[in-house]
Amino acid sequence: MSYTHTFADIKNRPVAVFGAGTLGRRIALMFASRGGTVRMHDPSAEQVTAATRYVAQMLPEVVDKRGSGAVGLVKAAGSVAEALDGAWLAVETVPEKLEIKIPLWGQIDAAAPADTIFVTNSSSYPSRLMAKHVRDKSRLCNMHFYMPPGSNAVDLMSDGQTDRAVLDTLLTVLPEFDIHPFEARRESVGFIFNRIWAAIKRESLAVVAEGVARPEDVDGMFMGVEWMYQLHSAGVILHTPAEDLKLAKSYADAYTKAKGPQAALVKQWVGFIENNKSR
Repeated sequence: MSYTHTFADIKNRPVAVFGAGTLGRRIALMFASRGGTVRMHDPSAEQVTAATRYVAQMLPEVVDKRGSGAVGLVKAAGSVAEALDGAWLAVETVPEKLEIKIPLWGQIDAAAPADTIFVTNSSSYPSRLMAKHVRDKSRLCNMHFYMPPGSNAVDLMSDGQTDRAVLDTLLTVLPEFDIHPFEARRESVGFIFNRIWAAIKRESLAVVAEGVARPEDVDGMFMGVEWMYQLHSAGVILHTPAEDLKLAKSYADAYTKAKGPQAALVKQWVGFIENNKSR
């Protein structure tokens, strides 16, 4: 079975979203922004009603602000099979409990068209942990959303057996919906950004626990240091200014003495940047 799809192949096919909570309705919003149909299924009829109302209110504004796309339709599906009828993509975004996710994926697998791509929005579980009843595990992967329509990045991550065509299709097609995918190229708890953000939070707590600073001082520096705001446009690795690279070299040796093994990562970072800048 081929999971290679272009946008032209799928633009008139629905997307099925399972789970109508905060993220489920926002995911539905994004996939309805190119004029197509999204079907939502959730055990709570009230949740689905609230989700469809949210999309109906927000969708015109999203399309207008983007300056492209078209207002599509999000509607309730009374069953898993109804949601999946003709769908090119099945998105699972139910609570973070494997005892809910595993049987649901069994139901999705039993009802989905043969070429439907399967993705879980799980923020903490690799997709392989919920694949027990998925017969073809090459069609499944993680697709972790943040908080669209304001934060439109998503992490993609293989279940260990994901067909390359699945990932390539998502990397190619998702931007058509103003969803911007980034691939974790090996299994990683926290994927890409959340793993980095967790390290920032851990070190922030360590600074407070060690008596280095008060909580309000740590927060104040995050809000007051100008370069933190520049990361949004420049990133943290490839666009590092030359002067910052010089500083990184100067503190790498001192960091080695103070922090031990972690300093090796600083040196690796400096070397990686230098190698990429010389290309």
